[in-house]
Amino acid sequence: MHRSRTARCARRGLAAFLAAGALLTGLATATPALADTSTATVRDTRVVCTSRTPGLAPELSRDIARALAPRHGRSALALYDRRTRTHCEFKPGTHFDSASVVKVTVLGALLRQADEAHRKLTPTEVRQTTAMITKSDNDSTSALWRQIGPAGIKRFLALAHLRHTVPGPGTSWGLTQTTAGDQLTLMRLLDTDNPVLSPAARHYALGLMRHVVPDQRWGVPTGSPATTTTQVKNGWLPRATEGWRVHSVGSFTGHGRDYSMAVLSSGNRTMADGIATIEGASRVIHRDLSATASPAARR
Repeated sequence: MHRSRTARCARRGLAAFLAAGALLTGLATATPALADTSTATVRDTRVVCTSRTPGLAPELSRDIARALAPRHGRSALALYDRRTRTHCEFKPGTHFDSASVVKVTVLGALLRQADEAHRKLTPTEVRQTTAMITKSDNDSTSALWRQIGPAGIKRFLALAHLRHTVPGPGTSWGLTQTTAGDQLTLMRLLDTDNPVLSPAARHYALGLMRHVVPDQRWGVPTGSPATTTTQVKNGWLPRATEGWRVHSVGSFTGHGRDYSMAVLSSGNRTMADGIATIEGASRVIHRDLSATASPAARR
């Protein structure tokens, strides 16, 4: 009798684990069935877009390619729009030093630990997470990185299916290796009900990303409709080799919009060059997705 009950519990636990994995795999891939697929080439690498909205995939792939083609250095991009079931990617598996976009991962790992312990964040943690996300404060990030520990960071990466993200060595959180594909998965995790982060945790994280200080709201918000709610986190890091790493991740919701994107870059001669790369791509993405809400606005 005891053995049978144990077996039933084990089967239920396995089923729940598999269901959670299937949900997160769906968040990571997000390739819609029965969708149009279109590609455009940037220096021998393809921008690939799929969409259930007729004509949107070729428009996006062409415009993203045109925006990225003249830019120097390396770049990568991932986009998912839930409303139109549109997914675009350009070098989504290429690794970059994360710089400060890893701070969203640090926040996610802390919130997961708090959820598992059935506790709220302490006043110190609230102060540190607020500074880390809204002001990109490095001291707060370092303190939280040490507190969470390598095991806590790796556990969150595994649960969130951030399979291609590798924590930086020791205390070097800014040298975490990540990809545009993983950053999009993380943004979608914050936007979607899932077994990794509670609704309260997701609401807290997105609330901080909505209140990033004005001088750090560059990057993927550029060109977004004025009526959308914007959640953003940027990162920038100069190094002796490959120049500036400049990244931006964000999500856009409200008034019929529901999409997320990540644009990563390196090899930029200046920080401004990296910002220009990101903003050139983000402008055409916002424009093309906004046009789907008004057929007359499409070119």
